[in-house]
Amino acid sequence: MFHQLITWLAATVGQWGYSGIILLMALESSFFPFPSEVVIPPAAYLAATGKMSLIMVIICGITGSLIGAIFNYWLAFKFGRPFFEKYGRYMLISRKSLEKADLFFERHGYISTFIGRLLPGIRQYISLPAGLAHMGILSFCAATAFGAGIWIMILAALGYLFGRNEILIMHNLHWISLAIIIICAIMILLYRNGRKKRL
Repeated sequence: MFHQLITWLAATVGQWGYSGIILLMALESSFFPFPSEVVIPPAAYLAATGKMSLIMVIICGITGSLIGAIFNYWLAFKFGRPFFEKYGRYMLISRKSLEKADLFFERHGYISTFIGRLLPGIRQYISLPAGLAHMGILSFCAATAFGAGIWIMILAALGYLFGRNEILIMHNLHWISLAIIIICAIMILLYRNGRKKRL
């Protein structure tokens, strides 16, 4: 059932064009946890064949991610934690995932919005603690767009270079994801050490 849904989502990119990318990335960035890997690489492949623009694929991907993230941010800002503890399961937001995002945000401050967009299992939910903490909307949007943009450009590059070779894309994505996690850990350490020196 879920495999059929993913297949439909991938086909939608080709049928709906740029608007499909925005819609699906908005869903991916909000409360519907399906992988962005089934949206951006196929669109980038279409760009490689001349049927789409790679720049527009990236712009639409970032736009969709920002829309979905703002939606989550607004829900958390407006209704607060009790709402998600009570109704989160209906939006596929578990208490565990919410606590994980809360802890990440609490430990690493505003930089977590940027870094969280790069980490699997965190990127869909990092907007919630940002909204709960009433993070400034302009700072939130900038950090979200920057973090999501890096991830989308990576996916677009893989799709553009390797086309329909899903195995090759996933193989490279695995190692890139590990590298991103290591880089993010280093960034967090540097950020925390920098803050300690300033205090």
